[in-house]
Amino acid sequence: MTSHFLYQAAAYIRLSKEDGDKTESDSIANQKKLITDYLKVQTDCTLHDIYVDDGFSGTTFSRPGFERMIADIETGKINCVVVKDLSRFGRDYIETGKYLERYFPDHTVRFIAITDHIDSAKCAYDMLLPIKNIFNEQYARDISCKIHASITAKQKSGDFIGAFASYGYRKSPVDKNKLVIDPPAADVVRKIFTLYLEGCGKVRIAAILNNKGIPCPSEYKKLNGEHYRNSNRLESTSYWTYSTINRILHNEMYLGNMVQGKKSQQMRKKAKRKKQSDWMIVPGTHEAIIDQSTWEKVQDLLHRKTRNLDFNSEQNIYAGFLKCGDCGRALVKKGTNYYCGTYVRSGRQYCSPHRISRQALENILSQDLRTVIQSMDNLKDIVITQKSTNRDTPGKYNLKNEREKLQAELDKLRKIQKKSL
Repeated sequence: MTSHFLYQAAAYIRLSKEDGDKTESDSIANQKKLITDYLKVQTDCTLHDIYVDDGFSGTTFSRPGFERMIADIETGKINCVVVKDLSRFGRDYIETGKYLERYFPDHTVRFIAITDHIDSAKCAYDMLLPIKNIFNEQYARDISCKIHASITAKQKSGDFIGAFASYGYRKSPVDKNKLVIDPPAADVVRKIFTLYLEGCGKVRIAAILNNKGIPCPSEYKKLNGEHYRNSNRLESTSYWTYSTINRILHNEMYLGNMVQGKKSQQMRKKAKRKKQSDWMIVPGTHEAIIDQSTWEKVQDLLHRKTRNLDFNSEQNIYAGFLKCGDCGRALVKKGTNYYCGTYVRSGRQYCSPHRISRQALENILSQDLRTVIQSMDNLKDIVITQKSTNRDTPGKYNLKNEREKLQAELDKLRKIQKKSL
């Protein structure tokens, strides 16, 4: 028997404390009840599925529940989206407008915002819709500013506001804004500083800890039940590395000083790392793991061991381009060959050599470069064609500048080819 329902509806629910959604009326349970009760009395709609994003800001549409809903729209499973109100759908007025005025109409999707009395099947969006979107975004911006101000105030007072404490510490069970020493991890930190003062290099220290079976910081936190993910760590890395040892030796938190505010972030923008002089550092906020004398000696050694590279004699035009196919680490140059960095630093038990000779690499790249350069013989034609496609945007295109840019790139390719011969 064919269903009499015209619309397969998605109930979309979103809640985020950081978005200012603190009232009980906006809770997940209440949004769900409001939408399901609404659909029960609709004769032309039936509930297909419920899509929930709990803890995701409305200023971005990169949300798992939302993305799953869009995927179901693409496959034709749903053709109606129901939300409590417009702010639950999104607080970015530009992106919200794109979905409501372009994407949904193009995919024949009905949109309903219950408490805002919006139903695209009954009437076109009124003139106030863009204004509502702007107000929703402005509300999110206001909440964001207040949160940032609160965070800055806590940082200045020396309160810890991070999700995870530095290795060697844990959050106090009586005050989450205070740090206390985690004895097992603190002993490892002291061992690292001691080994470095005894003359062990960072690679050697990592090898010693790995040989003893001591879990690296990220693994240690997981073993302690913390849902920790280090964005700087490759997924396959579960052992101590040079970079981990280096960060610990430079971490002023072990001196008892609270170091925060290393990055700044604006709404919908990527976080940017600040200059060290702009970090928020408050002395004496927690018990030190490393005493002042040891800290100063280590910092002096770190400063003295910093190499000044001679780029004329140590040129490596492939630096930063070669990666191990297994562990993802950069390949390092040894003699006339390149090897996996993990294998060189930590040994065969963590990765294979993955050796490639300089000659074999240059043969491959030379062939590719010849193909690229041959395809650039019609450089002038490419520029002229590009100019003709930009006639509708006067003032934004400069043929001379574009030709110079392309010629510079071509010269760069030729120089690299000469170096590889």
